[in-house]
Amino acid sequence: MNGAESLVATLVEQGVDICFANPGTSEMHFLAALGGNPKMRGVLCLFEGVATGAADGWYRMMDTPASTLLHLGPGLANGLANIHNAKRASSGMVNVVGEHSVSHLKYDPPLTSDIEGLARPLSHWVRRAESPNTIAWDAARAVSKAREHPGQIATLILPGDTSWQQIDAAPQLLPVRAEVRKAPSGERIEHVARVLRSGEPTLFILANKATRGLALEKAGRVAAATGALLGSHFFTARIERGAGRVPLARIPYAVAQATAFLKDFRHIITVETREPVAFFAYPDKPSLLKTQGTFVHPFVEANEDSELAFDMLLQALGAPDTAPLLQPRIETPVPTGALNPMSIAHALAAALPEDCIVVDESLTTGRESMSLTMGARPHDLINNMGGSIGYATPVATGAALACPERRVFCMVGDGSAMYTIQSLWTQAREGLNVTTIIFANNSYAILKTEYANMGAGAPGDRALSMIDIDKPRIDWLAMARSMGVPGVAVETAEGFHKALIDSTRETGPCLIEVRL
Repeated sequence: MNGAESLVATLVEQGVDICFANPGTSEMHFLAALGGNPKMRGVLCLFEGVATGAADGWYRMMDTPASTLLHLGPGLANGLANIHNAKRASSGMVNVVGEHSVSHLKYDPPLTSDIEGLARPLSHWVRRAESPNTIAWDAARAVSKAREHPGQIATLILPGDTSWQQIDAAPQLLPVRAEVRKAPSGERIEHVARVLRSGEPTLFILANKATRGLALEKAGRVAAATGALLGSHFFTARIERGAGRVPLARIPYAVAQATAFLKDFRHIITVETREPVAFFAYPDKPSLLKTQGTFVHPFVEANEDSELAFDMLLQALGAPDTAPLLQPRIETPVPTGALNPMSIAHALAAALPEDCIVVDESLTTGRESMSLTMGARPHDLINNMGGSIGYATPVATGAALACPERRVFCMVGDGSAMYTIQSLWTQAREGLNVTTIIFANNSYAILKTEYANMGAGAPGDRALSMIDIDKPRIDWLAMARSMGVPGVAVETAEGFHKALIDSTRETGPCLIEVRL
């Protein structure tokens, strides 16, 4: 057994059984080991940003890390934007980055780079595998780190000679370390209980694991017992929402609307997150969105157990048997006429099937749409936590691999989609149930709004040319067809609704171009 085979075997033993790969010459022995181990699934991605984004999507649905295979420093660099997004979403990930053999590095070949220097700012753990005999231990440590709560980014650098050299003895089986969440402070529980008993207007802001499962259900019990409002940041890693779920009020993205939303709360209680801040700095606008005089109370830290915290809080309030507040089903009529944020939202609300997954990077359109889908059938909503665009199609790919029985709807603007459109090819190759919805306004429309928000006025012709993408206009149907994905264009609300319904009746990927 060589080092690469030991590495793949250890990943599988530790529960990491999928690898999103974009291999190069230095990784051929790892590729051979990947192909030789039937317990490891290899998924080819045509760009490293697709591989890292897909690993993020896998974690968000599975709560267990996937691995990636990246080619040397430039391959890692290509994947860093979606590693950034994964880190901000607290997704666990094990990145295996190929490296030249030690004997070759001294000659400074063209692909030599400081891989540790590239990896460290966006990784919680970085190690270079120095020997085939220790690579099993290195791999087990990487997986253990990635499994921590909140999820961590682990990067293991694999030199070529470590990969191809034989190990001296069979690797020792190492125990799988389970995710451990710390218990919250009892003092904090009592403090928050006192705040709630005051009766003053209070907002809980939930994030990470608190926006789903029993943690969310118990938060709904607290809200019902105290009158506090449950909310989330505008962008959240994954929310279980829709009919029958505990509803969360979404803090608006724009600074003016966000400050207006928050102004009447005397207390903000944070759960696995921090107080709300503006996404960007704007001239003459605040960075912190709360009103002066509002108190912020940390309730559950990022590495603590939200479900246990809400359970303890219910006991402290004497309300363990309170029924949670739940979102009622809202039957939305199928819209007709022109496509606009409201008709798009109504089409979605009417068409989304039960238990689907919605990955949202629609930016301009989605900011006004998603709040109108609260009463749709129960579904999961995934947002971009890091703000680096080009996340949606890879994350949808990973989510579909994690949950093959569920339809994934990927909502993305045309500008964002061009960053990682190669995802369509992987979706076709793997036969994934992904409906990609391209909102085609032929512009970086969000930047036109931001141009004004930053006080730069109205863009002139030369500036406007840098944020328009209509010359030439992208042929989305041809793009999809070239990668094996059938597509349809729609220009009306009823056409959009029909295309959504039709996409759920066939297996495999498809693309809907929404022409705005």
